[in-house]
Amino acid sequence: MTAEPLTSARAATARAPKAPAGAGRSGRTRPSRDRLRRAVVDNLVAYLFLVAGVAAFAVFSWYPIVRGVLLSFQQVNYAEPARWVGLDNFHRLFADPLFVTAWRNTAYFSLLALVFGFAAPFVTAIVLNELRHGTAYLRMTVYLPVMLPPIVTMLLWRWFYDPGPGLFNNVLRIAHLPAQSWLESQNLSMISLVLVSTWANMGTTTLIYLAALGGVPGELYEAAELDGATVRQRLWHVTIPQMRFILMITLLLQVIGTMQVFIEPFVLTGGGPDDATVTVLLLLYRYAFVYNDFGLASAMSTVLFVVLGIFAGVYLRLTRSKG
Repeated sequence: MTAEPLTSARAATARAPKAPAGAGRSGRTRPSRDRLRRAVVDNLVAYLFLVAGVAAFAVFSWYPIVRGVLLSFQQVNYAEPARWVGLDNFHRLFADPLFVTAWRNTAYFSLLALVFGFAAPFVTAIVLNELRHGTAYLRMTVYLPVMLPPIVTMLLWRWFYDPGPGLFNNVLRIAHLPAQSWLESQNLSMISLVLVSTWANMGTTTLIYLAALGGVPGELYEAAELDGATVRQRLWHVTIPQMRFILMITLLLQVIGTMQVFIEPFVLTGGGPDDATVTVLLLLYRYAFVYNDFGLASAMSTVLFVVLGIFAGVYLRLTRSKG
């Protein structure tokens, strides 16, 4: 009884067409080889683009940094062959009285920039966030100074500060107040530079704060209002805690940026009066292009690189911990 089904099964198997030998194996191998070849080509193209980008970055970014560090240990004026002098450039740098003056002025500028330039964008962002009409126009107005070329901004403010027909002194005369020597006074020159820098750069920070304010949950403000919180209390207990990370990051970025201030003192005051506005980068410029001592200038840039590297490390640490 069991032989008949087995015989029928063998007959059906014999009548079925047989596949060519190795067809299944080659059918599976050929597509896999094509996919592998295509993946290799795609990866090769990607690595070629990556190599081009890394090469450009190395030539225009890494090489100048390494070259600058090497120059700090050499005596270089590009009129004679460079010669190694070891730490002599750093000894001369630290012995220069202007070195301490430049760092003190830069720290003073950074402190004033934090008082004016850190608070002004935050207050402006809060005001713009509360408005319901004309916000697009006001945001464009706030950001407009960022789009102006820096030299145009400096020349405009030089006219504002002009002791004769300048805008600010004319306003003071109308108010029957004495005119001021904004850029020639040791007490007012640094504050004048900070005001220029704040006006020219606050647009970007204001937009960052506006974006951060848009991410604060509205339910927190509603709960604070139900609890009877005032505007100041809502700002202190809701807005600032929710924006704590953004405020810390912009604070670090502003410190890094203000320590590299150059255009304002170079164009408006030239470092005067009596070196009251000489900053680190302005002194570095003098070493290189006025005194023709590129080794000393490179030593100055190396010191600045180390200081800014510390702040950059703090910035990376904060962003990494937040992530």
